[in-house]
Amino acid sequence: MLTRFFKNSVGLRMIIIAVLTLLMLIPVSFVESLINERETRRAEAITEVSAKWGDSQTITGPILEIPYRNVVRQERTNDKGVVSSFMEEVTDYIHILPESLVVTTVLTPEVRYRGIYQVILYRSKIVIKGTFLMSGMTDISVDPDAILWDEAAVSLGISDLKGIKESINVSYNGKKYAANPGLLSTQALEQGITFRPKIGDKDKADFTLELDLNGSTTLAFAPVGRETNVSVEAAWGNPSFIGAYLPESRDVTPQKFTAAWKVLHLNRNYPQVWTGNAYVIKESTFGVKLIPAIDEYQKTMRTAKYAIMFLSLTFLAFFMVEVLTRRVIHPIQYVLIGLALVIFYTLLLSLSEQFSFNKAYWTTSIATIALITLYTRSVLANNRATLIIFGILTVLYGFLFVILQLQDYALLLGSIGLFVILAVVMYVTRKIDWFAIAKMDTEPVIDEQTPNTEQP
Repeated sequence: MLTRFFKNSVGLRMIIIAVLTLLMLIPVSFVESLINERETRRAEAITEVSAKWGDSQTITGPILEIPYRNVVRQERTNDKGVVSSFMEEVTDYIHILPESLVVTTVLTPEVRYRGIYQVILYRSKIVIKGTFLMSGMTDISVDPDAILWDEAAVSLGISDLKGIKESINVSYNGKKYAANPGLLSTQALEQGITFRPKIGDKDKADFTLELDLNGSTTLAFAPVGRETNVSVEAAWGNPSFIGAYLPESRDVTPQKFTAAWKVLHLNRNYPQVWTGNAYVIKESTFGVKLIPAIDEYQKTMRTAKYAIMFLSLTFLAFFMVEVLTRRVIHPIQYVLIGLALVIFYTLLLSLSEQFSFNKAYWTTSIATIALITLYTRSVLANNRATLIIFGILTVLYGFLFVILQLQDYALLLGSIGLFVILAVVMYVTRKIDWFAIAKMDTEPVIDEQTPNTEQP
């Protein structure tokens, strides 16, 4: 009795199909969690390799740091809770930024593998040139007699010192000085190297230094010059320009890219000269990130976002086949079809880790379409209905592939596609008598001639 009611109630079948569609979103959420987990494992592999080679690098400086004696008021509390103040002499620092800074960089990317995961590394040749002007010290109020000129140093911030592969020398006013590890102070920089040239009493000082630096994925710079000019080139066709400033000019081809930045001191939030730790430099960095040509996890996640559309439209297609052929598909069969649609995403994820995403997509799509089509043929025993399902699935997977390629226009194309699909469904069902459709003893709309098997 219940089975007969289910077969004859179109409304009940629609409700069950809608519930099954929503239930299928539960395994889809598990698939999305799996994608995130695999992406996290890739990030861990990148971190592990980068820790041995050289992490993302940020170059800050050079900065001229001059110590001076400063008398400050301190407070202390005795055992009875009484607060008293006293004057104490401490060592503070004057930070002088370059008047001009020109950085020229040539990157040589390398692709390494950790298991199945790709890690993008690079070697870099960096040439830094610039000029310091001592006249800028007139902008601060420091007693000249308190300045410790003999202890002054030039500091260069390097975010990961493991990436240094060659000794570093600076040419300062025509004389060469070797670099030492560590900083004179951490007020302006967090870590790096130090040069100790003879500052002298000249107002102008020119400097030049070269870096052979290893790093991974990202290379950034801080605009510490009154005018900072940075140029970067690399044999890599998929750069991402990051940070506080975009390049003024760039040229990107599938084989290489070049980019150039020009940043003025007016574009940042710290002056040319200051004392103490009043300003933070690292928030103004900019640079380039070498990203994979295809991020399989990002594309697979974008594919999974369309799962509700695939489930709904596929179930709608089967329901329309039910209506047109007067043949009822059991809810269990809907579940099996839905699981086939969900397994598509896990297959896509696993195959895209082994070879290109496009190849993985079409391999998985063909396998899924073939599975559902053969199952439809065995369930409905109707060639025309099977061809309809085959055609709908082919259009859906082809449509999704186009959306994935046109990322900027995905929403527009997806909206138009759904509108067209709705229009087609409305057109096909415009003459169906939904009140009479429950009479399952009528002839099917789509059927094939079957041979007469009656015995005479």
